[in-house]
Amino acid sequence: MNIVKISPQMVGKLTQDPHVVREEREKVLEVAIGREVRAFRRRQEVTVAELAATTGLSIGMLSKIENGNTSPSLTTLQTLANALSVPLTSFFRRFEERREAVHTKTGEGVEIERAGTRAGHHYNLLGHIGANASGVIVEPYLITLTTESDVFPTFQHGGIETIYMLEGEVDYRHGDEVYPLKPGDTLFFDADSAHGPEKLVQLPARYLSIISYPQNT
Repeated sequence: MNIVKISPQMVGKLTQDPHVVREEREKVLEVAIGREVRAFRRRQEVTVAELAATTGLSIGMLSKIENGNTSPSLTTLQTLANALSVPLTSFFRRFEERREAVHTKTGEGVEIERAGTRAGHHYNLLGHIGANASGVIVEPYLITLTTESDVFPTFQHGGIETIYMLEGEVDYRHGDEVYPLKPGDTLFFDADSAHGPEKLVQLPARYLSIISYPQNT
């Protein structure tokens, strides 16, 4: 059996720091744009009058833009971006986009049937967030197997799947390997390979199944 243990060397390859303090975000788009325009102008040591002369915009209009008191057109923003030699998108980087969270209380998951669901496999979807800035769709399920459940070790779908065993015991196949899963065990795998419960050792069995895949699939 091919059992891979997590080593410090593997962890060392993970570069994302979840504790880093990110830049403060603005909730009002006009204010966010104005702050960026002012910051880029000052960084280049350009006065409002000089920027007005370069862009053809009035000093009053530039003042309104920098103070977030007006909503500039895309043409105006492109003119400012050209004058300051920055990408147009850089004016939006401090704007706070909506970030979703889904709270599902115990027993309130939505029971659904996924494509290829076998008899007696109960899937409770615990939450769903559609298109988002991460580019990834994540489907968290609570799966329950009982004496009425079929074994089916040949599920296949795109993405990465993580299984965390909560209750019972299952011999779970992935490709050519079979993994005995007990409460507290985790199995993390490429879901494009054939996988699924091959033997229901102790029932009822419950486990979390978290599937992630790119939005464009």
